Amino acid sequence: MSLAPRRRWGLGARLLAAIVAVILVAAGTAWAVALAIGPEIFHDHMLMAEPADSSVVSHAGEAFTTAWTLSLSLALLAALLTSVVVSVFLTRRIARSLERVRQAAAQVASGDYAARVPEVHMGTEFDDLAGAFNTMAADLGEIEQTRTRMLGDLAHEMRTPVATLDGYLEGILDGVVAADEPTLGMLREQVARLARLAQDIALVTAAGEGRLRMHWQPLQVGALIDAAAQAAARFTDKGVELTVEATEEARQTVLTADPDRLGQVLTNLLDNAVRHTPHGGRVQLGAQRTGSTLRLSVRDTGSGIAAEHLPHLFERFYRADAARDRAHGGSGIGLTIVHAIVHAHGGAVTATSTGPGHGALFTVELPVDTGTRVERRSS
Repeated sequence: MSLAPRRRWGLGARLLAAIVAVILVAAGTAWAVALAIGPEIFHDHMLMAEPADSSVVSHAGEAFTTAWTLSLSLALLAALLTSVVVSVFLTRRIARSLERVRQAAAQVASGDYAARVPEVHMGTEFDDLAGAFNTMAADLGEIEQTRTRMLGDLAHEMRTPVATLDGYLEGILDGVVAADEPTLGMLREQVARLARLAQDIALVTAAGEGRLRMHWQPLQVGALIDAAAQAAARFTDKGVELTVEATEEARQTVLTADPDRLGQVLTNLLDNAVRHTPHGGRVQLGAQRTGSTLRLSVRDTGSGIAAEHLPHLFERFYRADAARDRAHGGSGIGLTIVHAIVHAHGGAVTATSTGPGHGALFTVELPVDTGTRVERRSS
C-alpha cells in the first residue's frame, strides 16, 4: 500500500508558526511571572498599611487578583492578535519575494537565462541576493551564447578541411586524382590546419581556466623584435611591405617573460595584419619605452575595422567579416590567444581603427617590471 507524500510546509507557514510560538511562550512567561510575584507584592503592601480589619486585606487581594488576571489576559490576547496580523503580513511579503527568486531560478534551470529578480527593498540581504542572482543569470546567458557560437564556428572550421581531405582521398581511391606531390602537399596543409586549430583551442581553453603555463626567463626586447621581423619573406610573398621602427631604449629593455609566448603574440598580430592588407600595402612593427611601460604595436594599411566590431575582436571565434576571414584561413582564435598571453604577462592589448579602408592599429602594453609580479603569481 502506497502512502501519500507528506505535504511540506512553505517558508511563510514556518515563519508564521515560529513567530506565534515565540509570542505564546512570551505570553506564558509573562503570565507565570505576574502570577508568582504580583499577589505577594500586593499582599505585603496591604500589611504595611496596617488595616483595622483583616477581611479588608482578603477582599482587596481577591479584587487585585481578579483585576490583574482580567487585564493581563485581555492585554496578552490583544498583543497576540496584533502580532499575528503583523506576522502574517511580513511572512507573506517575504514568501512572495522568495517565490520570485524560486521562479527565476526554475527559469534559469530550464535554460531561460533572461529571467531576472526585481528588487524587493526588504533590506540589503534581499537586494544583494537579487543582484547576485541577476548577475549570475546574465553571466550564464553570455556563456551559453559564447558556447553556442563557438560550437557552430568550430564545426564550420573543421568541416572545410575534413571535406577537402575526404574528397581528395576518395578521388585517390577511385583513381580519379593522382597521389602526386602537389596533392599530398595540399592534404598535408589541411591536416596541419586541423592540428593548428586543435592547438589553438587547447591554448585558449587553458588560458580561460587559468592553466596557461609560462616559462619565465630574461628576454631582451630587441631579440623579440628581430625574431618577429624574420617573417619578412612571408610578407614579400603576399606583396606586403614590412617595416620595423623600434627605439634603442625599447630594444635594450629586458623583461622577465616567456619568449615563445610573446613571440606568438607578435606572430599572430603580424599574421592578422598581412591577412587583411591587400597587395602593395604596408605593415609596421613598432616598439617604444615610456617610463615603466613597454609598448609594442602592429599597424597596417589594410581593410580597417568598423567601430561596432572593435569591442569584440578578442572574443573567441569572433570575426568582423566572417566570409572574408574564412576565405583567408583565419580561425577567429588568434586574437583571443594574444589577449590571453598578454594578460598572463600583466599587460593589456587594444585595437583601434578609424573605419573600413583606413587600416588598423594593435597595441600591446607590458609593464617593464612584469617579471617580478608574474613570478610571484605563478609560484
